Amino acid sequence: MGNLEDIARQIQNCTKCDLSKTRTNVVPGSGSSDAEIVFIGEGPGFYEDKEGSPFVGRAGKLLDSLLKLIDLSREKVFITNMVKCRPPKNRDPLPIEIQTCKIFLDRQLEVVEPKILVTLGRHSFLKFFPGELLSKSRGQPRKLEGFTIFPVYHPAAALHNPRLRPIIESDFRKLPELLHTELTESKNERDDDSCQLNFFEN
Repeated sequence: MGNLEDIARQIQNCTKCDLSKTRTNVVPGSGSSDAEIVFIGEGPGFYEDKEGSPFVGRAGKLLDSLLKLIDLSREKVFITNMVKCRPPKNRDPLPIEIQTCKIFLDRQLEVVEPKILVTLGRHSFLKFFPGELLSKSRGQPRKLEGFTIFPVYHPAAALHNPRLRPIIESDFRKLPELLHTELTESKNERDDDSCQLNFFEN
């Protein structure tokens, strides 16, 4: 499994799909390896490809504002994408590209072990809930594969349609309470396990 740096090196050397032929830089992700929350976008854009970091363009600035809204910063979370190389002309990533990159995202989640996965936009949402509509599921946490999945609109959507911004902000404001609930449940589970262990030891 390795650590995030090992995974980033594997991504750097990846040539498994055609995106490797057109990229300037790979964009593995950034943030804390101990993050309680992981944000998953769709794919790098022009500025991300240029700098090798996720969400550094206009959508990234809005994401920073949304994090600040709930007293979080990039250093406290982990931010990545479904695909780690920019699709040409910022087109949607193809299903084969998402599938090829899936192994890297899965490894990152194994390393970080977050409590909450925030899916930013349609493609990361469909990874967990294929065939469903983001518009009907956004802002509603659901348990799946050992994670709490929290779908929201992509920040870029609010740039194209400003009426979505208050909706995204409202959804983000739910995250602190959701995280508190997750941490409390996790602590209670550990306490229960400790009590059971003490019972058998005695």
